Amino acid sequence: MLRRLLLVMFLGVMLQSAWAADEPAADDYVNYIELKPFVANFISPGKLRFLKCEVTIQVTSPAAHHAVNYHKAELRHEILMLLSSKEEEQLKTVDAQHFLAQEALQKVQQVLLAEEGEAYVADLFFTSFVLQ
Repeated sequence: MLRRLLLVMFLGVMLQSAWAADEPAADDYVNYIELKPFVANFISPGKLRFLKCEVTIQVTSPAAHHAVNYHKAELRHEILMLLSSKEEEQLKTVDAQHFLAQEALQKVQQVLLAEEGEAYVADLFFTSFVLQ
């Protein structure tokens, strides 16, 4: 009887440790916030051209998630102004689009730093990018 009791207690401790290992730590928090699609005119010689893109922002804390959602209108404005200020040559290649994503990330971080005192955002991705 005592052996069974000890065995049950031992298994209970082992299972509790296994369950605790499966729970993500606060440092492991990663989440993505998808912004509504952007449509913007860009500088181009000749006829009017525009681009449509979708942006996803990576955050690494619940506070960051809240800050991005709270300031989403201002963040969308800054990204839209950045997209509209570009010339066709600054948008056509994959390298140019990667550089643009880095610029947009810096804009987002600047807004959050000014509004919240912390940059919060870990990364920014274009999940679609169409020039027309």
